[in-house]
Amino acid sequence: MIQQLNNFFVSFHQVEKKMPEKYIREESMIRGPKFVVRLRSHTVYENSAIKLFCTVEGYPTPQVKCYACFCRCATDDTAMYTAVASNTHGQASSQASIIVKNAVLPEIKYTKINITFTETFDVTFGKEGDKATLTCRMTINPNLANLQPEAMWYRDEHLLKESRWVKMESGGGVAKLTLTQLAKDDEGLYTLRMVTKGGDAVHRACVFVDDGPPPVPQAPGAPMDIKIHDANRDYVIVSWKPPNTTTEGPIIGYFVDRCEVGTETWMQCNDSPVKICKYAVQGLFEGHSYYFRVRAVNSRGIGRPSRMSEPIAALDPTEFERIHGEHDVVTYYDDLEDEGKAPGPPSKVCASETDRTYVVLSWVPPVYHSKAPMWYYIEKVTGSWQRVNTKVPIRSPRYAVFDLLEGKDYQFRVVSANMYGISEPSEPTDTVVKGLIGLVGVPSAPGQVIATRETDTSVLIQWVPPKDPNNLIGYYIDFCVKGSKNWTSANHKPHKQTRFVVHGLTTGETYVFRVQAINELGLSDESQESAPLSVRAALKLPSSPYDLSLLYCDGESMVLSWKQPLRSGGADVTDYYIDKCNVAKKTWKEVNVPPIKERLHKVAGGLTAGSVYQFRVYGANMIGLGDASTPSTPFKCEAWTTPEPGPAYDVTFTEVRDDSVVVEWKAPVYSGASAITGYFVEKSKKGSDNWSKVNESSVNHCYLKVKGLETGESYVFRVRAENANGIGLASTLSDPVCIKTLPGKTEIKCGVDEESGDIYLSFESCQMAEKSKFVWKKSYQEITDFSKGIAVKTSGSHSTLLFKNPDKEDLGTYSVSVTHTDGASASYKISAEELEKMLALSHDIRNPIIPLKTELAYKILERGRMRFWLQAEGISSAVTYKFFANNKELVNCEQTKMSHDAATGIIEMVMDHFTVESEGTFTVQIQDGRGKAQSSLVLMGNAFKAALAEAEYQRREYIRVKEGPHFMEFLSIQVGDNASVTLVCKVANLKKDSVFQWYKDDVEVISEVPADLNSGVCKFPLTNFSKRDVGLYKATITDDRGQDVSQIDVSGKAFDDIINKLSRLAGSSASELSIQCTAEGIMLQCHMKYYTEEMKIHWKQKDSKIAASERMRIGGNPAMATLEIVEPTDKDKGMYTIEIVDPEKTHSRTLDLSGQHRGKVVGGLPDVVTIMEKKTLSLTCTVCGDPKPLVSWSKNDHEVEPSDQYVIAMDSGKFASLTIKGVSLEDSGKYTMTVQNKYGGESVDIIVSVYKHGDRVPDIKPTPSPKRIMPPTVPIVIPTAKSATPAPAAAKSPAPPQNAKSSAPPRGMKSPTPTRKK
Repeated sequence: MIQQLNNFFVSFHQVEKKMPEKYIREESMIRGPKFVVRLRSHTVYENSAIKLFCTVEGYPTPQVKCYACFCRCATDDTAMYTAVASNTHGQASSQASIIVKNAVLPEIKYTKINITFTETFDVTFGKEGDKATLTCRMTINPNLANLQPEAMWYRDEHLLKESRWVKMESGGGVAKLTLTQLAKDDEGLYTLRMVTKGGDAVHRACVFVDDGPPPVPQAPGAPMDIKIHDANRDYVIVSWKPPNTTTEGPIIGYFVDRCEVGTETWMQCNDSPVKICKYAVQGLFEGHSYYFRVRAVNSRGIGRPSRMSEPIAALDPTEFERIHGEHDVVTYYDDLEDEGKAPGPPSKVCASETDRTYVVLSWVPPVYHSKAPMWYYIEKVTGSWQRVNTKVPIRSPRYAVFDLLEGKDYQFRVVSANMYGISEPSEPTDTVVKGLIGLVGVPSAPGQVIATRETDTSVLIQWVPPKDPNNLIGYYIDFCVKGSKNWTSANHKPHKQTRFVVHGLTTGETYVFRVQAINELGLSDESQESAPLSVRAALKLPSSPYDLSLLYCDGESMVLSWKQPLRSGGADVTDYYIDKCNVAKKTWKEVNVPPIKERLHKVAGGLTAGSVYQFRVYGANMIGLGDASTPSTPFKCEAWTTPEPGPAYDVTFTEVRDDSVVVEWKAPVYSGASAITGYFVEKSKKGSDNWSKVNESSVNHCYLKVKGLETGESYVFRVRAENANGIGLASTLSDPVCIKTLPGKTEIKCGVDEESGDIYLSFESCQMAEKSKFVWKKSYQEITDFSKGIAVKTSGSHSTLLFKNPDKEDLGTYSVSVTHTDGASASYKISAEELEKMLALSHDIRNPIIPLKTELAYKILERGRMRFWLQAEGISSAVTYKFFANNKELVNCEQTKMSHDAATGIIEMVMDHFTVESEGTFTVQIQDGRGKAQSSLVLMGNAFKAALAEAEYQRREYIRVKEGPHFMEFLSIQVGDNASVTLVCKVANLKKDSVFQWYKDDVEVISEVPADLNSGVCKFPLTNFSKRDVGLYKATITDDRGQDVSQIDVSGKAFDDIINKLSRLAGSSASELSIQCTAEGIMLQCHMKYYTEEMKIHWKQKDSKIAASERMRIGGNPAMATLEIVEPTDKDKGMYTIEIVDPEKTHSRTLDLSGQHRGKVVGGLPDVVTIMEKKTLSLTCTVCGDPKPLVSWSKNDHEVEPSDQYVIAMDSGKFASLTIKGVSLEDSGKYTMTVQNKYGGESVDIIVSVYKHGDRVPDIKPTPSPKRIMPPTVPIVIPTAKSATPAPAAAKSPAPPQNAKSSAPPRGMKSPTPTRKK
C-alpha cells in the first residue's frame, strides 16, 4: 500500500520568498496549475477497492500523478490524502479523505479502573525564579499495563503542554508537574485529572508566586501574561497585565524589550515609559521572529522583566495563514490569468482599537472570485484624502495606522486593488479623535468586601464588582493583620472572578481585606476594608458518635456510654439524642426528647426483659444535629449477676511522647460482687490481635503511664478492673495513638512569681483552636475546688496554676491538657524537697529588702548646712521614710528638711545647723510597699571634727562672699570657635572704687580687653597662643572691704589641653592643599583657623614623614601651615599629605604633585657671545617643565619676531634655539630667553657682541646674572571638595611689573616654536 501511495503523491515544496517585483503582466497563455476535477473523499468497508481520480491543467504542464488504485483496503489505510500539482508559476493541491470501517463492529467493553490518591500536593507558595514540583501518588486498581490512566494537567482550566517552563512525568503510580522557573504567569489553580475509560480522578490546589527580589529596592514587580496581537510585516502589538503594587510606589509606565530569535541581545523598544498596558512595536524586519518582554517603572527604578513571550514572526497575516493553515491552492506569482477586472470596494470599515500612538482599522473584504492576488490601500483625511501605505501593500483586512497626532480628528477609508486596477473607496469611518476613544480611565473601586471563614488557614473573600469596569482585566486582593498597615498581596496575578480564597493565613489571627480592580491603564483605588475576621475553620455539623457500649443492665434498664464525635464541626457538641430498636420488631424509636448532656445515660422504661436491643446516638452542636452513629451491637436486656466487675469506659490517652503515653479511664458502673481493688492495662499494635499486659500488678487509680513503646508505632489500649472475685470484662478499645512527640511540644514549668511570691505551674500550648480550653488535673482528676488558695489564670495559649498558700497537701502529680488540639498535654510532679525550696524563695519575695546603691552619707553645703542622703536601686512615689539622730526621730521642718526623688531613688535630709551637739549616729528607715531598708552613718571622734570644721569654714566663706568683693566665677580658659584663647572670670559685689588687676608670674600685665566691672566679666586674650604664653596667671579684685584672688596655671596639662583644642579646630577647618611658586621653588600651603608650631602637624611624601631641612622648609604663620620645596627635582614628585593630629582624630589633606613643574632652563646657554659679522649665530639650550613650557626670545627687552634672519625653533619639546643668519653690528645687545607654563617659569640673559672682520675680538668679561623666576599665570590650586569651614583667603604672590624694562616678555607676545630645520 505504501508503495502505491508513493507513486501517487507529490510532496509539498518549500515556497520561495516572494519577489519584490510584484504583479507584472506576462503572456496570457502562461498559467499556474489548476485542478479541473478534484479528488473525492470515500467511506468504505475493509477489503473494498478504491480508485482516486483528479484532473489538472496549466502551462507549462504541471507535474502530477492523477490516478491511484487500492485493491484491498484495510483499516490502517484510513487517512487524508493530498495531490500536489506544480509548475514554474506556482502549485496547487487537492485533498480527499478515505475512511475504512470494519465490516462487523465488536461490542466494546470497558474495564472499570479505580484510582485512589495516597499523596497529593497542597497549596504551594514560591517566588519568581524558584523551582516547584507538584506530585500526586496513587493506587490503580486493577493496574493493567495496556490500560494505564492518562495524566492531564490544567492551570485555571486551561490544558497545559510540555514547554521550557513546564515538565510532566507520569507512570508507576506517580504524576509530577515541574515548573522549572516560576513566574507570576504560573500562579493559578492547578488541576490533575487521571483519565481512564471508566471516568477520572481529580485533585486540585492553588500555586501562588510572589515577586522575586527587585533590581532596585522598592522597584515594582514584573508584569505578566505577555500577549502578541495584530502581527504584521513590520510591527506587532504587545499587551500585558500590570503587577500589584501593595508596598511599592505607583507605576509610572512600562518599557517593552525585544530579542530576535537566535540571539541573546535584548533591545529596548520605547524611549519613554508607556502608561497603558499595550504597545505597538514598529521597525521589525519582515520574516524575522522575535521574543518580547516588559518591565515596569516607578519613582524608585525599573523592576524585574516579565517572562518572555512565545516567538512571533513579522509576517503579513495572510502569509502566516498560508504557512500554517490548510488551503487547496497556493499561488506565489501574480501572473494568473483572469477576467481583467478590478475588485469591489471593502465595506464596514471601522476603528476597532485606538491608542495614543496608533489606530487599528478593520473591514469586510469585497466578494472576490478572481485568482489574481488582491491587496488594500488605506487613506486618511484631515483636510484632503492621503494614502497611508504607499510602499507596503496590505493583504489582511486589519491593519494599524501609526504616526497620528493626538487629539486631532481623522477619518479613514480603504480601497481594494489587484493587478487590473483599483476599486472605488469604501465608505469612510466615523470621525476618530486620536487618543480620546477607548479606555477612559482605570476602573472604579470595587464595592463591599465580605470575608467568611473557610478553613483554619484560609478565608473566602467576596466583593461587589466596580460600577465602572472600563474594560476590566481582573482584581488584586490584599490583606493585613488588624491594627497594622503592613499590607500583603494575596495574589500576584489578576483574578477574574468576584470571589477568592486567601490561603496561608495564621490560625487565630484577625485580618482585614481589600480589593483593587485592574485594566490596561492600571489599578483602581482600593475598596473599603472588610470587617475584621479571625481565621478559624467554618462551623459545620458534627460527625457521628461511635463505639457504643453497654456498661450495666439490671433487667429493666441499660446504662450506655459512647465516644464523642471525632469532628465537632468547629463548635462544642453539647447535646446527644438516643434511638433504640427492638431487633425482633426492627422499628427505631426515640429514647429521649430532652437532650442528654453527658456521654453516659441510663435507658429506663420501655425495655422488655429478655429482648434484644440496638442503639444509635446523634450529636448536636449550635449548627444542628449531626448524623447518627452506626447501630451498636445487639444487647440483651437481662440482669448482670457476674461476681467480677463490669467494663471500665471512656479510655483515653494524653502526654504522647516518643516512647510513652499516659492512659486514662473511668471506673466501671458495675463493680461486681465486691469492691474494685485495681486495674490492668493491656496494649496491642494497631491491626494486631496480640494483646499483652502493661502492668503486672494492678494499679488502684484510673491512670497509668505506659513506657517502652516503639516510636512511630500505633497502639490501642483496653482496661480491665479487678475485685476479690477476679478480673472483669475488658473495656471498649481506645482510639489508635501514634507514639510520637507532638511537634513544638512544651512541658510544664514550675517556679515562684517574682512579684507576688506565688508558686506556680505554667504551660504554653504549641497548638490552639478557637474553642480550646486548658484542663488542669491533680492525680489525673480534674481540679474543681478552688477554695484552698488554688487559682487558674489563662491568657491566649498560656495557662498558669497558682498556689497562694501551698502546704504538704499540695504535693503530687499535676497535669494539663488542651481541648480541641492533637493532644497538647504535659504533667509535673511536685516533691517535698522542691516545695520547701520554693516556699523559702516565696518568703523572700513577699518580704523584700530594698537594695541600696549607696549607704547613708553626708555632704556639706553653703552656709555650713549638712545634707544626709542615700540612693536606692528604685523607689516608688509612695515611699515612706524616717530619719533618726542618736535614736531620736527627727521631724520634717525648716531645720531638718526631708525630701525624695522617685526617678533617681535619692532620699535626703538637710540639717540647717550642724553644731557640736550633732555628734553621734544618724539613721534612716525606708519602707516602699512590702520592701524595707535601713542605713546608718556614725559621725564621732575625728570624723565628726573634720565634718564640723568644714561646715564652719563654709559658713565663714558664705559670710565673706556676701560682705565683700569676690569672684563669682573663678579663672578659666576658653577656646573659641575662631581659635582664640582667653582667660575669663567673673566678679561680684563691687563698688565704684573696686580695682581689678591681672598678673603673670607675679608681674602685672595689661589686658587688651578692659575689665567690664558693670557686668563683672573680665577677659584676658592670649593672642596667637604659643609657648610664650606659658605661666601662672592671677586676677585680683580689691576695695576697702578686702581682696579676693583667683589664679590659674597655664602650663603642663592645661597647656596641652589648649593645644589639643586648637588642633581640633585647625584640623576641622583645614582647606585643601594649594601651590604657590617662590623665588627658590614651590610652596605647599594649607589654610586653617590657626597654626602654631606647637601643634602636632606632620608633612608626608608618599607615606614617608618629611623632616625639616634646607630643601624642605616646614613652617607657617597663624593663618596657614607651609612646606617649601627648594629647587624641586623629579624626586620631589608624588603624593603630599599634611596630617593635623588631635587626641580624637587625625585630619589629613593630600595633593598629587606628579608632573606639575614650572618651566625651567636646564643649561646650554653662555653668558657672553662674541661673533664676527656676516656669520651665523645659534643660541641653543635645553628647557623642561610639565606641562610643556612656551619659549619666547627678546632683544633689549623687545620681542624677537621670527623672520628669514631670525629663526626660532623647538625640537622634541625640550631643545630651544634662536638662529641669527648673517649677523651685523646692529645684532649686538642683550638677548633674553623666557621659559614659562601655567606653574611659572624663568628667564636667562645672554650678551651678544658682533665685531667687524679684521677688528680685534672684543674682550668682554661675563657678568653672571642669576636666573629670574617667573610667577604662575594664575594661583595653582588643585580643585577638590570644599572643606566644611572656609579657610582664609590665600595671599597672592607678587607679580613682576609688565613694562618695557621687564625681563619677562609682555603678555600676548609668545613666540612660535616651529620645528628646527635640518
